[in-house]
Amino acid sequence: LAPLYEELHLKPGQLEQLTGIEESRYWDPDFTLSDGAVRAGRKALEASGVPADQIGMLIYGAVCRENLEPATACAVADGLGVDPAAQVFDISNACIGILNGMLQVANAIELGQIRAGLVVACESCRQIVDSTIERMLASRDMAVFKHCVATLTGGSGAAAVVLSDGAFGRRGHRLLGGVVKNAVRHHRLCTWGPDTGIPASAPHVMNTDSVAVLQNGVQLGIETFRAFQRELGWGANQPDKIICHQVGSSHQQAILNAIGLPATKDFTTFRYLGNIGTVSLIVTAALADERGFLASGDKVGFLGIGSGLNCLMLGIAW
Repeated sequence: LAPLYEELHLKPGQLEQLTGIEESRYWDPDFTLSDGAVRAGRKALEASGVPADQIGMLIYGAVCRENLEPATACAVADGLGVDPAAQVFDISNACIGILNGMLQVANAIELGQIRAGLVVACESCRQIVDSTIERMLASRDMAVFKHCVATLTGGSGAAAVVLSDGAFGRRGHRLLGGVVKNAVRHHRLCTWGPDTGIPASAPHVMNTDSVAVLQNGVQLGIETFRAFQRELGWGANQPDKIICHQVGSSHQQAILNAIGLPATKDFTTFRYLGNIGTVSLIVTAALADERGFLASGDKVGFLGIGSGLNCLMLGIAW
């Protein structure tokens, strides 16, 4: 990006100042999404004590998918050896796909259709970040830079969540409920496409109106959070801890100020992992638990928001 910075009179370190992100990670160039999802799924199943052949529903919820068809979930289910009677499919809903998948599995358990389910995702930012850098170098235009900053915050990773009826021996965390709200009139504020095109007509391009996404996303977040507290019967000082979708420092500060929660209740990973799409919130929760931030008995809010705009908040009894 040095030629672009020189052309636009930007100082080195500008991206870190704008986003608070110091580093992120890439998969190797030949790494497959299903392989990452299988690794995460296997780790989650081992930790939960739920055998793979007891999984009645497997959902792949990432933004990044391997094909238009079949569902990437098929490759993951094959790699994990789930039961042939399991429902296997993809969900796509920007950065809240895993949370949507958790609701689908939880509802199926409540209806008595299945006893356990697995939600997985694997995101890769390498291709879109590399193509965005090429686009920025070709244009050397401030307007393009502004619409591409959010793309450069991307990171890569994989995550998985096991949900069950609690009858598999190991104590987990209880999903209490949640709330969803949308502001779909803003669906053009952040776009990534075309998908693959039929036929492919253009390279993948991601454009984000960062200011408008922040302003309208925060407003939607406020409305959803208030409804979330009412739905779960939580007081003004609850939840005890929150795990948010990881975007960057300005988004974190804006949402915390808007909903009136102190930064001490929030655990972040964006500084060294970047924004990993659907994976961000789940990986952050896992690290928060591993490092003792989440304690037994905590009422925890999973606060997710994605392009669209869609907002989904889940309450967990840790």
